[in-house]
Amino acid sequence: MAETLISAGVLARENDQSFITQGPVTVGAAIIGPTVKGPVEVPTVVTSYSQYQNIFGTTLTSGSGVYTYFTSIAAYNYFNNGGESLLVARVKSGSFSSADATVYGESSTAAVTFETLAEGTLMNSSSSLNSDGSMDNGSVDNVRWEVVNSNSGSGTFDLLVRRGNDNTTEKVVLETWTDLSLDPLSTNYVAKRIGDQSFTYAEDGTSYYLQTVGSYPVASKYIRVSAVNSPTPNYLDNTGTAKTAFTASIPLATSGGFENATGGVMAGANFYDTIDSSNTQGVVGTDYTNMINLLSNTDDYKFNILLTPGLYNADYTSQATSIISNTQNRGDNLYVLDLVKYGQTITDVTGQAKSRNTSYAASYWPWVQVLDPDTGTQVWVPASTVMGGVFAYNDAVSDPWFAPAGINRGGLGQVVRPERKLAQSTRDTLYTSKVNPIASFPGTGVVVYGQKTLQTRASALDRVNVRRLLIAMKSFISQIANNLVFEQNSIATRNNFLAQVNPYLEGIQQRQGLYAFKVVMDDSNNTADVIDRNQLIGQIYVQPTRTAEFIYLDFNITPTGAAFPA
Repeated sequence: MAETLISAGVLARENDQSFITQGPVTVGAAIIGPTVKGPVEVPTVVTSYSQYQNIFGTTLTSGSGVYTYFTSIAAYNYFNNGGESLLVARVKSGSFSSADATVYGESSTAAVTFETLAEGTLMNSSSSLNSDGSMDNGSVDNVRWEVVNSNSGSGTFDLLVRRGNDNTTEKVVLETWTDLSLDPLSTNYVAKRIGDQSFTYAEDGTSYYLQTVGSYPVASKYIRVSAVNSPTPNYLDNTGTAKTAFTASIPLATSGGFENATGGVMAGANFYDTIDSSNTQGVVGTDYTNMINLLSNTDDYKFNILLTPGLYNADYTSQATSIISNTQNRGDNLYVLDLVKYGQTITDVTGQAKSRNTSYAASYWPWVQVLDPDTGTQVWVPASTVMGGVFAYNDAVSDPWFAPAGINRGGLGQVVRPERKLAQSTRDTLYTSKVNPIASFPGTGVVVYGQKTLQTRASALDRVNVRRLLIAMKSFISQIANNLVFEQNSIATRNNFLAQVNPYLEGIQQRQGLYAFKVVMDDSNNTADVIDRNQLIGQIYVQPTRTAEFIYLDFNITPTGAAFPA
């Protein structure tokens, strides 16, 4: 259609302004810490606490005691308060490996070897069977296997993944895989159906990543194929008959367990309020290094809150420094930093807070006592263990730019009591030192009563709600800008950007996140010289909404008959 008029007439043109702005990609929290089981040093997303329990376990036995990691308690609090997704990065002390099991065909022919996704000796369910068909070391945390419907005529078999502590009369089947084949040319090839990929932490200079081994993504929640010992290519001949050279390779109908895994809990591990500088839940500070490095990768790992309960600034300064540096470089999340171990003084706490200066981290104190959801006992945990739940609730009932504090959004209903009750003067001392108090009020309960970041200099970014507002805006607007890379540097491209950003910021303004804003992307900041350098510049000005933290109420008593001021 012509866009200009040559002779007299009327030109009707369309300008579609009804495009719906796509919402930002939803991301949740991340947590680095030890777990009972699960993939070691392979960050894994879970979307419910039940899924977390299935993958990472709940309780562990150390010595004569039963314990729960801070990681698990934090995950419970996060999901119980409305959290939607959690990235879990399991750390470990010492060498860990998976448990394996080789399945055999006729004449003891090794057919296929499976291994558990989770690592550690907990995954050893044993290969010996008791009279009732149970496994010696079978438990709710490990698995066993069973081959059924083995058919040498078609070259197929079914595989059941069962819970480790079941028996013959009470089978608990976790997964069923039907019509599996050892034929690499078949669509039902066992490695293709179940998956054979594994991941290993790797680094190249300052680049940290997971090295992938294997060809097929893992579809099972519990196992992967580590080797097809006796492949059967083109199992059937041209007449549809099984080749005799391959029939002995088909797994026999039998069952067994997994073994040969290594790695367990450090002897004499310290838990809860006994963690210290040399032993924090059976790991040490350097055990966190790989996952701290890996989560610096912004492209592969997205999250808006980072928790490391068990690491605290006083004794794990190096790790805290690395995390804060990564967080500032990423610019898309807030780190909840614990400052001290259990039982420290106000001076200890404020001294640690003063050693940090960043708007990308916030600290809360004191420690709190909670009911362990898996052991039913009351245990002491650092504040970061419950703060994930506070942020999750805040975002569920309002928006990230609201303060995750106060009676409305900062309640800690799951907390039995704080380590100590804080008087007004103590809360004043903490708050002026950039520490957010966890207070206890009669009739109200335990409440987060502060929302400062660890930034020393007074500015809008010394408040958590403003920092999280900027994180949310930068994340969404950067997603829009990513779609403009390598597009034509033209007015149309600029208008496309503005058409998406302005409605988004208007939405934030309507939801009380901004007083005012302005977006500039035009000829004033995209001159000919800028365009010739293949650059596109946008400038975004915002006035964040501040929170009412200090409320003054003046009660004026006047004489009888006096007129009130207008």
